[in-house]
Amino acid sequence: MGSIYKRGAVFWIQYYRNGKPYRETARTKKETEAKRLLRMREGEISEGKIPGVHFDKVRFNDLADDFLADYRINEKKSLDRAELSVRQLKTFFEGYRVPEITTPRIQSYIEKRLEQKKSNATINRELSALKRVLNLGLRQTPPKVDRVPYIPMLKENNIRKGFFEHGDFIALREALPSYLKGLVTFAYKTGWRVSEIRNLKWLQVDLENNIVRLESGETKNAEGRTVYLDDELKAVFLNQKARQKELGKISLYVFTNPTGTDKIKHFRKSWESACANSKIGNKLFHDFRRTAVRNMVRAGIPERVVMMISGHKTRSVFERYNVVSETDLKIAAQKQEAYLQAQTDTISSTIEVFPSGNNKQSVVK
Repeated sequence: MGSIYKRGAVFWIQYYRNGKPYRETARTKKETEAKRLLRMREGEISEGKIPGVHFDKVRFNDLADDFLADYRINEKKSLDRAELSVRQLKTFFEGYRVPEITTPRIQSYIEKRLEQKKSNATINRELSALKRVLNLGLRQTPPKVDRVPYIPMLKENNIRKGFFEHGDFIALREALPSYLKGLVTFAYKTGWRVSEIRNLKWLQVDLENNIVRLESGETKNAEGRTVYLDDELKAVFLNQKARQKELGKISLYVFTNPTGTDKIKHFRKSWESACANSKIGNKLFHDFRRTAVRNMVRAGIPERVVMMISGHKTRSVFERYNVVSETDLKIAAQKQEAYLQAQTDTISSTIEVFPSGNNKQSVVK
């Protein structure tokens, strides 16, 4: 049997589970509210549940640390994205106890991010991280979370629209620093992710046979990939090797920073400056991925082969990258016009062969 008692003006409760005493503050000066909390705790114990006071001691930071540790242990490739989401979530939930992370408070977080003009997609990535943080705590033994609250997700438009026309790419490449020119050329032609290109090592390159490989486990979908280099891309790799020799620092990585000491990491400022100077508008590096897919499909390369080169695992995701531009629509209209004109010409020639005054019927061949 449990009991209630006072410490100063505040009521506390005491109860037992498996012979072990538990004490916690009821955070109230009202005896009826303290009794209600005691009955709730005794009900949890009778149902075989862990008393809620156990979860009151767990804070968001503890769960977030466990979440990131799980990412590191399992070598998940989206660790950077997870760390970014956790940093943002901590600005709001840091210090929160598990029972305090409720749907109304999550909605307050969403409103705050919307006021900061963040996109629905960005907010949803953070909410997904929050859901994984709580679910991981729920699955632990003993659990650190007693329940995962409802987490509302925002509507977002998943259709990717950005891509480079060839002239835009040439203009951008000319405006970029020399150490980035080879990297963007490879991205433009292969559609590889920026992380895959930045982490590309010389041991993955066979210039004698014009092959570049990503081994299983090095890609986002954990599947290997092979690309054959055309003349321009082979020249890119030869230039990278020559540049490193000139700097006197042969790196493990193919694409290196201006000093040649390490792989290329961040180049946002150079990218934004090049976009502005080339007058092509705001572009994303990820637009190369969409562009490469579209260009290979236009060139008549079978879609299955395109997916093998770009690394798309599922058809549904691939379709989102196979972007149709205004130029494609214009070409379609011109082709349709030419087709219908050919049909009209056929009918006209038939009418001439069998004029209306002739008793013979006109026949369309």
